[in-house]
Amino acid sequence: MSLFDEIKKEAAATQKAARALAKLPASLKNRALLAMADALELQSSYLSDENKKDLGAGKIKGLSEPLLERLTLTPKRISAMAYGLRQVAALPDPVGEILGMKRLENGLQVGQMRTPIGVIGIIYESRPNVTADVTGLCIKSGNGVILRGGSEAIYSNTAIAGVLEAAGTSAGLPAHSLTLIKTTDRQAVYELLKMEDMIDVIIPRGGEGLIKVVVEHAKMPVLKHDKGLCHTYVDEGADVSMAEAICLNAKAQRPSVCNAMETLLVHRKISDQFLPHFADSFQKVGGQIRGCEITLEILKDSIESLSAADESDWCAEYLDLTLSIKVVDSIDEAMSHITRYGSQHSEAIITRDHLRAMRFMNEVDASAVFINSSTRFNDGFQLGLGAEMGISTSRIHARGPMGLNALCCTKFIIFGDGQIRE
Repeated sequence: MSLFDEIKKEAAATQKAARALAKLPASLKNRALLAMADALELQSSYLSDENKKDLGAGKIKGLSEPLLERLTLTPKRISAMAYGLRQVAALPDPVGEILGMKRLENGLQVGQMRTPIGVIGIIYESRPNVTADVTGLCIKSGNGVILRGGSEAIYSNTAIAGVLEAAGTSAGLPAHSLTLIKTTDRQAVYELLKMEDMIDVIIPRGGEGLIKVVVEHAKMPVLKHDKGLCHTYVDEGADVSMAEAICLNAKAQRPSVCNAMETLLVHRKISDQFLPHFADSFQKVGGQIRGCEITLEILKDSIESLSAADESDWCAEYLDLTLSIKVVDSIDEAMSHITRYGSQHSEAIITRDHLRAMRFMNEVDASAVFINSSTRFNDGFQLGLGAEMGISTSRIHARGPMGLNALCCTKFIIFGDGQIRE
């Protein structure tokens, strides 16, 4: 049997399961999610052991520290996966929700009903927690899910998917509601992208290379998550201590993720007051700064980990403790910089001025805009959606963290009493 035929057989089984899954009551889906959560915690040692195989292979292959950090499954992260499943179970079931019901002049009642999309394909890299996160969301929203993780996480993903599938089936889910493509052959990605008759939407989660491949080759709709080139703008008159705490969190709390700040913009009027203390704190946690000419002048006598920024730095998603800093003369210059270089992912302003905050909120184009808070909150779990499928930077159907509602489509429903069209 060819690779295409093997994957097609698995996809067909998930498509069949999805039809049954769409009809299940919320109580059964919730019971399955809770069983999955319990199983992850009970199998924590097993999952950690399998993860160590991936980490060992990754080190031999020379994976970067940010990639290894994303790949690592700590007990805390396993517990977070379980907690995410429980949080999704506690959320309202979107399937069957009625939207916007109204009565027309002819007496017809017209509304829309949320329904599952069908089969959702996920192609992702590095982070094995994605296996649990997206499975929980797909099951709760009545969708079958086909997962294809990166080869660097094959042991971790196989272990997590096996635990989830066994627990879910025992709790009453249709067999094959979850399918993990276990081959590490890169051709599997291309084969999946041809199956528009079995996979209703594909969601890539990973680097620019992966997203480009999926967008170019997919025969089905794509919900994409572009790179996270996120900015924080410290406005004139900002609360300096608050700004420092937010900026350190946005960059240093977990620099390897897509919602971490990559470029800091600082108003000239506050730069002398803000930058020296922030830069010193950032340097103490291992930070490296690439600064504009004004930044270099301000910090040259106090910061060792300092170098000149060039055009490539404003375009860089570092995913480590490297930060580019630019001093600007106005909020307009800050927003212009964000428009030119940003990836429409997460953008923040630190300000005491309500009018400038509202301007930033209304004029900056991004999936999430933050006023006086860290970009690290652009996350479905943090924003109350449970786990997330990813952060969509697309402009169609879903934008920002994709929770349960984003995994549903709608159908019109019409109630009549004998009406006919003339």
